[in-house]
Amino acid sequence: MSAAAGRFMLIVLTSLALAILGYEVMGVWGTYLFGVVPLIIPLLYSYYNLQRLQKNTATADDSSLLAVGLWGEVFTQRQRMLTELRARIQAIEQQHDRFIQGFQASPNGVIMLDEKNQVEWCNASAERFFGLDFKRDANQSIAHLVRNPEFVGYLNAGDFDNPIVIERLGVAASLTVVVQVFPFADDQSLLLAQDITELQRTEAMRRDFVANVSHEIRTPLTVLIGFLETMQSIELAPDQQSRYLDLMMTQSRRMKNLVEDLLTLAKLEANSKVAPSTPFSVMAEMGALRSDAEALSKGKHRIDFSVESAHALMGEQRELQSAFSNLISNAIRYTPEGGSIQVKWSVAEDGYGEFAVTDTGPGIDAAHIARLTERFYRVDGSRSRDTGGTGLGLAIVKHIASRHHAQLQIVSTLGKGSTFTLRFAPERLDVVGT
Repeated sequence: MSAAAGRFMLIVLTSLALAILGYEVMGVWGTYLFGVVPLIIPLLYSYYNLQRLQKNTATADDSSLLAVGLWGEVFTQRQRMLTELRARIQAIEQQHDRFIQGFQASPNGVIMLDEKNQVEWCNASAERFFGLDFKRDANQSIAHLVRNPEFVGYLNAGDFDNPIVIERLGVAASLTVVVQVFPFADDQSLLLAQDITELQRTEAMRRDFVANVSHEIRTPLTVLIGFLETMQSIELAPDQQSRYLDLMMTQSRRMKNLVEDLLTLAKLEANSKVAPSTPFSVMAEMGALRSDAEALSKGKHRIDFSVESAHALMGEQRELQSAFSNLISNAIRYTPEGGSIQVKWSVAEDGYGEFAVTDTGPGIDAAHIARLTERFYRVDGSRSRDTGGTGLGLAIVKHIASRHHAQLQIVSTLGKGSTFTLRFAPERLDVVGT
């Protein structure tokens, strides 16, 4: 027998005993007084506790209710159930919050749609892609919010086996996004969107790069083949043969330089680590740079070298040599005969080391400056090829600068010339100057 049943039997037996006692003492009225009243008191107590329980539940009061006996057990059990329920709700809420945080952290757009394609929820990436504001656009039709014919057609067709690519999205209409809808549950849908703008840009750059490399190699190869065919089919005088061989050698060197620059650029692009901090004496290097510059110029330019600081650079020697040499050779190639070129190493007032190359060439229009470090970008393509340029020099300089905490600054005025400056952060300078 349970404790509750035992207590009930005790109350009944006690009431029966009191009723008999009351009858013996006071007759029938004694039976009512001594027998019935003890039964009414527990009922009143139960009614009182039921009222407490109802009030406690109606006001969502989580405080414990105190009572004795059976009601004490009821309240204790209720409190235990409430505690367990509260813990489960809290765990579900925490899990829900983690899911929301995960979706918010995703770079991909996520939109929950109901059976009418109305927005139930979306993350920050989706807001950015589609120009949404969840607080404003909740429960609005996604077809009315994203007024893109391709998207609306995709949504209405209901064929979601394959994604679609939508261009000109975002605030500035500059994003390209791949979108796919995944139906689930009772006519609900999950819309996922991925920004592929950079991927498309990279793919376009890859195609341009392949096309440019093919063009750069095809041109000298065509010249070489033409010379070889001529020499095979026509009897040439010794002086003509010599001239043809010189031209063929020039084209061969051009291809060799192109391949070397491509390998250098590929190596730099594959290595994003910061350059090592090995002391490199710019002062000592100036002599070698002067010799190379004079050999390339062949006396056609006035070239001045000046060293205004004994500070050395901390970096990778071969890369720094390549960067300096590229800036100087570019100045020589683009400066007309009789022009002047100045190469200077100094430390600016802000503590930055500056390697500057100034020329009196034709100058560069401001519209071209931002693109000068792109691979194969040329302001005057024919002139660069005529002087032996590969179109990769400034791209190489940019990557070397990045690995050495340096910036490439370009200042140019049409008709007056240009200045290319590599600015190295103070921590890249050797104060001792060894």
